[in-house]
Formats: sequence, C-alpha cells, structure tokens
Amino acid sequence: MRGFSKAIITGNLTRDPELRTTPNGSSVCSFSVAVNRVYRDSAGNQQEDVSFIDCSAWGKLGEMIGQYAKKGSGVLVSGRLDQRSWEDKNSGSKRSRVEIVVEDFNFLTANNDRDGGKAVSAKEEPADVIPEDVPDEIDLSEIPF
Repeated sequence: MRGFSKAIITGNLTRDPELRTTPNGSSVCSFSVAVNRVYRDSAGNQQEDVSFIDCSAWGKLGEMIGQYAKKGSGVLVSGRLDQRSWEDKNSGSKRSRVEIVVEDFNFLTANNDRDGGKAVSAKEEPADVIPEDVPDEIDLSEIPF
C-alpha cells in the first residue's frame, strides 16, 4: 500500500522568509507559520495554544514567497509532510524534524503596495514573536496519546 501525506495550515509568518540557493542552483525558501488554536479545558476555561510549523518551498514558488511574504503575513499553506533525521555534531544525539514541503501557497492578507510593499495582517499588527525558550525537541512522553 502506498502512503499519503497532506497538510493544510493557515496562520501568520513568524519571521521574514529566508531564500537560499543550493549548490546545484535550485532556490529554496524556509519559513515558519504560527498556528493558533482556542479550546476549553476540562474546567471549562478558554485556553489558547500556538504551534510553530516549519515550511520549505522550492523553485519559483519559493522565490515568490521569499520576494513577497513578510513577518506577520497571513498565509494558507498546503503540502506534504517530510521528516529529516541527522546526528547532532556537538552532542552526538540523533535529531529529527518534521516540516511541510510546500506545494501550494496563498496570501491571506492585503498588500498595500503592489510594487513589493509590506504585507499587512487583517488587524494591521505583526504576529506574535516566537519566545526564545521554545524547545528544539518535543518530549514524546508528554503527548497524551
């Protein structure tokens, strides 16, 4: 049986996208999207949670995102999930990361200046900044399922 991987998220860019060129000349754009979720806890209190999702876009799509998207831009991203694994050179521990490899991208906020001006969120305020104490790794023992 063949597997299927598809992720669709909407949120705000946490930083300006980073556009790079690989040694073979391919363009790749890396960025992160903050996805907010509101829910009620067991006591009935409203809680808010945010997830930071890493994304990468290749080729012309990556170039377009790198040119026009800015920190705080509202976006809709869809693509496939990709897991990369490596060994940390400093500690020797195995590390892994899951990211969305972007196949489709839509801007959800208006651009005041069509000649490359800043993208503005619907409320005209930048997205929350990622706290410095966000861990690089997730402790799988803390996941309740």
